[in-house]
Amino acid sequence: MDKRLTISEHLEEFRKRIFRMLIAVGAISFFILGFHLTPISYNGIGLYYPTFSPFDNIAAQTTIIMKHQLLPPTVQLIQTAPGQAFFAQFYIAILLGIVFAMPIIVKEFVGFLSPALDEKETQIIRNITVPAIGLFIAGCVFSYYFVTPYILSFLYKYGESADLLTFLNIVDFISFVLQFLLTFGIAFQLPLIMYAITASGMIDEKFWRRNIRYAIFAMIILGAAITPDGSGVTMWFVAGPMIGLYLVGMALSERRAKQVQTLKS
Repeated sequence: MDKRLTISEHLEEFRKRIFRMLIAVGAISFFILGFHLTPISYNGIGLYYPTFSPFDNIAAQTTIIMKHQLLPPTVQLIQTAPGQAFFAQFYIAILLGIVFAMPIIVKEFVGFLSPALDEKETQIIRNITVPAIGLFIAGCVFSYYFVTPYILSFLYKYGESADLLTFLNIVDFISFVLQFLLTFGIAFQLPLIMYAITASGMIDEKFWRRNIRYAIFAMIILGAAITPDGSGVTMWFVAGPMIGLYLVGMALSERRAKQVQTLKS
């Protein structure tokens, strides 16, 4: 029989795991802020190697790429106060640090929860760990290529139609992009969360279908809350994919329930 931990021992365990997560994120973020990726060609293959360059760093390179890929040509990215470019690069470094350290973050999180779960629940969490990481990255990629550029283009068309010269603060731009990256990275976990809750037996698979109207309403409210305009159009860039994810999670839960019933019979 496993020894029960006291509250202080749980807190100490939690502190150690949080510390390891922060070390992983901090080390990767420091590398991104301190090094530049220099391209080389080896046997016709394009490769990159890091060189120390705290000003022209990976975060700065990422900012340039984001500027060209996400912003319309008519929008000028500017810095209006000292330090804004640095803070923008810092935010980028932290986000990339979280993304690349995600395997360590998930491992530590599962390790902390495992003692409080039974064997069945622990196995469920371990089985969805790798898909959870993949879905987080997929959510970020989906937001970057299919949501954020269309929202920005949609909103700035109003300025173009009025023949306005548009300037965008670098911190506002990076905050806007990172907001959607994190939102979709987390939102893409919804099918797995629904599947895990159903598989653990906390609720039955019919719960999701019974409450689908409330879920859709909540997602529409969320989409309206985090999108930057009140037109009622851009919120569907958020609410639409989330409703789709909910339907996927509902289908996975119902499919698993049918498989379990088949095995029992």
